[in-house]
Amino acid sequence: MEQNINNTQTENRKEQEIDLLELVGKLWRKKKQICKAAGYGALIGLVVAFSLPREYTVSVTLSPESGKTGGSSLMGMASMLGLSDATIADADALNVSLFPEIIASTPFALELYSMQVKPEKSDTTVALHQFVEEQSKPWWGYVFALPGKAIGGVMSLFSDKEEEERIAPDPFHLTRKEEKSLMLIKESMKAEADKTTGITTITVTLQDPVVTAVVADSVVNKLQQYIADYRTRKATEDFNYQEVIYNKAKAEFYSLQQEYARYVDRNQKITLQSAKIEQERMKDQYDLAYQLFQQAATQLEVFRAKIQEDKPVFAVVEPASVPLKPSAPRKVIILIGFVFLAVVGSGAWILFGKELWEDVKKGIRG
Repeated sequence: MEQNINNTQTENRKEQEIDLLELVGKLWRKKKQICKAAGYGALIGLVVAFSLPREYTVSVTLSPESGKTGGSSLMGMASMLGLSDATIADADALNVSLFPEIIASTPFALELYSMQVKPEKSDTTVALHQFVEEQSKPWWGYVFALPGKAIGGVMSLFSDKEEEERIAPDPFHLTRKEEKSLMLIKESMKAEADKTTGITTITVTLQDPVVTAVVADSVVNKLQQYIADYRTRKATEDFNYQEVIYNKAKAEFYSLQQEYARYVDRNQKITLQSAKIEQERMKDQYDLAYQLFQQAATQLEVFRAKIQEDKPVFAVVEPASVPLKPSAPRKVIILIGFVFLAVVGSGAWILFGKELWEDVKKGIRG
């Protein structure tokens, strides 16, 4: 029984080897056709590789650091004033995992929309939205865009509305051109955040090395400012409210101080008991106003320190710099890819496709 099983397995292996050798022989006999296909693939790969515009990439690495200094002294001041821990508690609603969403948002792209950039081989500056609109495209991009432009031109003949040129876009109501420009700006920026280490890598890709570096640096600065404003917004609101209380307490204290001084000057030589009582009453009001003024001033400093405490700090691990070489297109990889696809496609056609196609034609003819 075991002998029969072994014989069967041996025969199956021999059949598989024969089939494999037959397939290899079939490909070898058609080697000229495969080489021709590889040549066509190489030609197409070269056309594609040299038709794609050059792109430059700049990456900036950020590492968030704690911006809290003197926390224990701040808590001590708060406890002396009777403030609850909730007032000074850390409420970090914004973390590094939101950086990619912030960069991909329309409000953030609008911050960069009108910034002025100067391309490497240009003597004039242009707005960023104009630069991305005028970036080069491969020739087939213009070909595929022709039907859409033709349809748009025909539709404009029957439309009474014309898109007006605006200095700054309205975020609530964007035109088609503005929306397209913002989309191009968003596509040029990307952020990847490591939730474990908190390190964020911001990448900008455009068709000019100098513009790419300038935009990358601006993205980092605006992102830092955006996060700082978000993190300190509540503390700033508390500070502004406390500043109103402080100014009111200050004005009331100064008013009572002047009033008390004038009263004392007028009644220096008067020995009436009623005058002394009135002077003591005004002195008590003056002392109370002074205490409230001092307390308001101390609280104001607490909230001022809170703003600085909540302000995040970022260490730029890898700053932006002008790239020396383009990051795309990778011509060699494109060439190899097209040659590989041509060889594989040609081999599949020789082995299976041609016979399958003949069977289909026979089935159609009946």
